[in-house]
Amino acid sequence: MEYQKAAELNGFSNGKIVTEYLCRNGFSELTVDTKKVAVQHKNETSRKEAEDESRLPALEAAYTTILRGLGENTDRQGLLKTPLRAAKAMQFLTKGYHETIYDILNDAIFDEDHEELVIVKDIDMFSLCEHHLVPFFGKVHIGYLPSKKVVGLSKLARIVEIYSRRLQVQERLTKQIAMAISEALQPVGVAVVIEAAHMCMVMRGVQKMNSRTVTSTMLGVFREDPKAREE
Repeated sequence: MEYQKAAELNGFSNGKIVTEYLCRNGFSELTVDTKKVAVQHKNETSRKEAEDESRLPALEAAYTTILRGLGENTDRQGLLKTPLRAAKAMQFLTKGYHETIYDILNDAIFDEDHEELVIVKDIDMFSLCEHHLVPFFGKVHIGYLPSKKVVGLSKLARIVEIYSRRLQVQERLTKQIAMAISEALQPVGVAVVIEAAHMCMVMRGVQKMNSRTVTSTMLGVFREDPKAREE
């Protein structure tokens, strides 16, 4: 029995092509290969965690320098552990660099005879503006028109998490989410809309408290068909 499966989910997210594996002698070998892939990803995660740990001292020192540059006394009680806390917080807020959609979608794409619109609204999103390193946050709305394949609904929120936990601009974040879904599911169309408030506009600069930025990316039928886009 010949069986072949290629796992190539969204290599664009980190510039790498996910490993392709083959199984030519039945499902037993496929099971073994799947376990090998799982082990490889576990090792990769452990390696990234080790890298984060090794980089902490440099980040901590950098935050110490910043605080001193602001005129603060880093030896006072309230700031003794602030550089370390800030370093760990920044690693968490940018953890999306260590993740790909393959990590979360490997077993969550299902063959399903459903060809009507799927929409998930009001997904909470928090990210860091790459221009000032201050937060922007809001809601993400995702819609896609399946082509015989659907994804677990919670995975759409996880895709948002992967790309928002990086230094971002809202326009690029919107496009990355849409392209990731398109690459993984090959749907008839994908629509992503983000509404967000930017602290770089609220806390500094023009200081407009109630401003909101709306961005959208339309792929496939949503770009080509105004009626589908309106829906």
